[in-house]
Amino acid sequence: MIHTAWPYLAVMLLAAGLFPALERRFKWRFFEVLPPIVLTYLLVTALAVAGLWQVNEEIRATQSMLIEHMVPALLFLLMINCDLRAIYRLGPRVLAVFFVTVVCLFVAFIATFLMFRHWLPGKSWQPLAALSGSWIGGTANMVAVKQAIGMPDRLLAFSLLTDALCYSMWVVVLFGLGRVATQFNRWTRATSSADMVVEETRSHGPTTPENVLLWLGMALMTAAFSAWLAARLPVSDMISPTTWTIMLATGFGLVAAHTPLARFAGANTISSAMLISVVAILASQSNFEGIASAPLYIGCGLCIIAIHAVLLALAARVFHFDLYLCGISSLACVGGVAATPILAASYSRSLVPVGILLALLGYILGTGFGLLVASVMSSLAIS
Repeated sequence: MIHTAWPYLAVMLLAAGLFPALERRFKWRFFEVLPPIVLTYLLVTALAVAGLWQVNEEIRATQSMLIEHMVPALLFLLMINCDLRAIYRLGPRVLAVFFVTVVCLFVAFIATFLMFRHWLPGKSWQPLAALSGSWIGGTANMVAVKQAIGMPDRLLAFSLLTDALCYSMWVVVLFGLGRVATQFNRWTRATSSADMVVEETRSHGPTTPENVLLWLGMALMTAAFSAWLAARLPVSDMISPTTWTIMLATGFGLVAAHTPLARFAGANTISSAMLISVVAILASQSNFEGIASAPLYIGCGLCIIAIHAVLLALAARVFHFDLYLCGISSLACVGGVAATPILAASYSRSLVPVGILLALLGYILGTGFGLLVASVMSSLAIS
């Protein structure tokens, strides 16, 4: 049994790297259903239940310190690739589709919660609120919302499983819809966006050792400064110092994204490694208590996707949106930056930059969206 911080941290890093390495090496289709980040969470939770480490004062302090500093540092790094000027240049049509998609998801989350709230008493709404952050942005936004609303670590498994399984099903549907684009566009009286001309997103050179050190230093310094500043800002029932820290780190990242710092490679690579490490540490504090409730949350996720799809189709009919932009906007929210360019390429290669930029816009908005959903759900919850 592990009793001290360094062996514990070594196990966390090994667990965080295991499944991404297997996915990169073997490319098993299994990872399309359960991505490495979900498998990492389940593995570390199993190790925690097995008692591989003792939850003593030293390890508990290590867990708290790592999460407190790594989450805002992670959000800072994620924002570095978010070029607001490039997103603005997408034009009103694309941004309107994305805005409507976000509104449809908001309505779907609240409507689903109202349908299921009798089975979700007390704080049981929290996994759905965290999921909403992910379904506009990504897993990092999910973690940020979880921390901001004080959701117990054991509930994170529900958000991750629902995210992985429902997202996998929705991706299959969106890929299959491409063949009915002509009929859909005729129904909505829309012009296809297949020939849209969009400038390519900026690329970076290879990640060098000095870049890794510089980005890590800047990210951790930003996290520390955000926490210091957050302690001096007003708080309320929904806005805690942790919430302020997360929002400030996000804002500082967006500012840095529009400076010469954004030309340096490495931020994306480091943020990916940091994200799965954060999930591993969160999993190390949880257990499988209440896992029997997972089907209920998965049912909620499927209901959210179904309502979202219906509302988006009706909005497309009213505003004359084409299928390609609707599909790309939806997956930019639910799937994030990894899957959206692939879907966009299957529709039309010229839409790949659109998919990337909309997914990045989701990262910017995800945490705020999740906090808004959390605020509404908490006011509607049955105590």
